[in-house]
Amino acid sequence: MPATDLSAKPVEEIASQLPAMSIEEVFAMMRQLEIASEEADVAGRDQVLSRIALVEEEIERRFPGQVLAPYRDWKKNDPLLQI
Repeated sequence: MPATDLSAKPVEEIASQLPAMSIEEVFAMMRQLEIASEEADVAGRDQVLSRIALVEEEIERRFPGQVLAPYRDWKKNDPLLQI
């Protein structure tokens, strides 16, 4: 997935792209959005959080009943996050 400012991407566009993404792409998008939320000012944080909610819903759809456990496992095992 190319590095883009996901917080500026229209919500409808993100929602339409999510079902076609691989789980790795979905998890990478979630990670990018988490980082963006940490760096955003108060006004921008709401925009980012709405996109995070979309990605959370997609993860829940793919892993029913597991909440975000698969994503948390992915983060623990991602060598790039171990630095």
